[in-house]
Amino acid sequence: MTLSPAPPVPAAPEQDAAAGPRPDRPCVTELRLSAFAGHRRATFPLGPLTLFTGPSGSGKSRALQAYAALARLGGGAELAEVFPDPVACVPERARPDAQWRRGFRIGCTADGPQGPVRLDVAVQAEPELRIVGERLTSGGLVLLETALRDPSRPVVQAAWHTAGATPVTRGPLPDDRLGTALLPLRVAGKTDGQRRVLDAAEQMVVALRSVFACDPSPRRMRVPVPLGAGRLLPDCSNLADVLWRTRAECGRRHALLTAAVAAGCAGEVVDLLAESLGDGTVRALLDRGDGRRTPLKLLGDGELRYVALALVLLTGPGVLEVDPVGEVPAALQTLTVLADGFDRRMDRLQARELLRLAARMCERGHIRLVGAVSEPSLAAGADGATVVDLSA
Repeated sequence: MTLSPAPPVPAAPEQDAAAGPRPDRPCVTELRLSAFAGHRRATFPLGPLTLFTGPSGSGKSRALQAYAALARLGGGAELAEVFPDPVACVPERARPDAQWRRGFRIGCTADGPQGPVRLDVAVQAEPELRIVGERLTSGGLVLLETALRDPSRPVVQAAWHTAGATPVTRGPLPDDRLGTALLPLRVAGKTDGQRRVLDAAEQMVVALRSVFACDPSPRRMRVPVPLGAGRLLPDCSNLADVLWRTRAECGRRHALLTAAVAAGCAGEVVDLLAESLGDGTVRALLDRGDGRRTPLKLLGDGELRYVALALVLLTGPGVLEVDPVGEVPAALQTLTVLADGFDRRMDRLQARELLRLAARMCERGHIRLVGAVSEPSLAAGADGATVVDLSA
């Protein structure tokens, strides 16, 4: 099971004034699910604010899962960590080949200073989990290509662009990690061709990392939590610990958060704070004014998810539990938030207020959001959103 030859990729044209300049911060602008769960030959455009919509079972969550998987692979994670149940990612009606192999294919495009860079990955799920093919291309040129040659060995044969005395360099790469993420360790960067390979690989890796996939859990948010590092977890269960930190560190952002919470929660809200319980734990409260305080545990599920997602949108990599690219300045990175069930358990007022906040934050360029919403009209009314309708 190897990647079939890709169709020719035209060279990236020079961008004109109407198209705008290439982004300074690398970002993922397209997600491709060639064969993944219920998706086949699917290509999804991704903007600063992207909303997937469609009925239950249409594949919204699967699309976000594929994006999150690519992000983790870009960060160097092993394949088994990224896909604990790989068979569930295989298209339902996919038949095994003569060697009883089945798998799935995903990919993306990252735009940035190097222009559009494409990554496509073929994963074998059965009988063994392994990457059996990978291709990194830019401007119509294949910069990296791997293929499984000997199924008895845990490696793939890789070939990367050199453009020196030897046009292509070949060597083995492990079959349980993304080759693109390993290139800086294997390519010397001595020729123009090698430097082009490294620049494209770095753009892809920077675009994929710094992803925060979150799904707030109201049940866990209601329990007091111990004071810790103040970095928000994906389920937002330690929101009180994060508030304890951020309220003191950045008064301006905390004021914006309080205003957002006041717009989406019932009753008056003048502040959002964390209170020590004297046993090493803290709990979060809403200050209603005149000395009245409401513990967050008393709020409804929709309100709790609204508060958590508002906090995510108004903070950054220094507060969220993400995998930033340490060797690249923060000013050249973009945080991408993946929010499955973005409007889950919220009323229309809360969902609309949260989308307005998301649109404002994404417009600034420091954050991107890819979310899934259940209400098509909600997505259609979001300013500046790229809407991917899976109902067809």
